[in-house]
Amino acid sequence: MEDLVILNQREQEYLLRSIESALQVRRRRQFFLWAQGQVQGLLPHEIMVCIQFGASDEVLHVECLHSVVLDDAQIDFLCNPHDGLAVRLAHHCRVEETLPCTIVSKPDDTHPISRMRIEMDGRKLGGVLVHGTERLPGGASFFAVFGLAETPTTRHTFFLELLLPYLHLLLHRVVLNTENGTAVISHNASSPVTHREIDVLRWVKEGKSNYEIGIILGISGLTVKNHLQKIYKKLNVQNRAQAVSRIISLRLLENSSQ
Repeated sequence: MEDLVILNQREQEYLLRSIESALQVRRRRQFFLWAQGQVQGLLPHEIMVCIQFGASDEVLHVECLHSVVLDDAQIDFLCNPHDGLAVRLAHHCRVEETLPCTIVSKPDDTHPISRMRIEMDGRKLGGVLVHGTERLPGGASFFAVFGLAETPTTRHTFFLELLLPYLHLLLHRVVLNTENGTAVISHNASSPVTHREIDVLRWVKEGKSNYEIGIILGISGLTVKNHLQKIYKKLNVQNRAQAVSRIISLRLLENSSQ
């Protein structure tokens, strides 16, 4: 028999305020503030990765909301739309129909969840809780919560389940507004270019040299060159002009300026 969860007065207040404040969320920053506000009272956490799936289970968008500092490599590890940890968790849990669930080590080290748990432990991601919607006509969504303040319990799972409809709605709202150019998504599935790389490309577009871009961004010219090499590979282009053309066609410079 499943454990019965009864919310205390404080939890009821957090839940009600979370629902009320969700009505006003339209843009990414509002989504971030909502997740870092009343939601923290129910699910104290450091990172939330939100994934939107299309009708054919393709990854459309990946959003990363975090209260801790993450470098580009950490964000890519978690959010890469092709092989990021959150995407792999989503694929496994949705296929196995094990949602919601807490991610714990399995006795069998060859088990997919066990291998991913080892990766999480290596990066000190702490307690992990995941949930997602079923396949819906407008597309499904999946949410992975990392760095929980304590070991996930049935109570935490229940809170996430209560919040799931609102998380799903807010993610789709933010994505819709992104397509209208009014919000920023951390990772667009069509191009896993980081915010720093977009900053570099913005100044490349202005005709700045690697040295000048380094001065502006507070990094070395060699680091700028390394960023550009990664950008060329990700965008499948050969030079600066092609990279700028590609990034403009994806509207990433436009969206990131909001």
